[in-house]
Amino acid sequence: MLKLEQKQIIGIAALLIHAAKIDEIYSEKEKKIIISFIKNNTEDSIEIEKIMSEAEKLEANSNQLLDYTKIIKDSPLKTKSEIIEELWKILISDDNVDLYESNLMRRICGLIYFSDKESGEIKMKLIKSK
Repeated sequence: MLKLEQKQIIGIAALLIHAAKIDEIYSEKEKKIIISFIKNNTEDSIEIEKIMSEAEKLEANSNQLLDYTKIIKDSPLKTKSEIIEELWKILISDDNVDLYESNLMRRICGLIYFSDKESGEIKMKLIKSK
């Protein structure tokens, strides 16, 4: 998967939490997807809870998407693609992508310079594999 520093993992996890909360339902299923992302990007299992806690604090204290997307913007395309995939996993986990969630994805894609077309392809691939 990605080679990320802890600060980047916390920031991306905060973005994932933000996406999970956008429909005002932060489910256990969404939490598991975020924890899985953290597990896949950290060697130390003790750190997982700490990173999750830090990410939740960061998300609660920031209303600016820019705070989260700055971390991703300068990443390679493959990294951006993997993060977009994680976001879609969260948004489609309840089998309902609403207007706010779609709008969030368009805004994030714009901020990190990731094409809407590629984002849509990732979404469709995930829906088909469910």
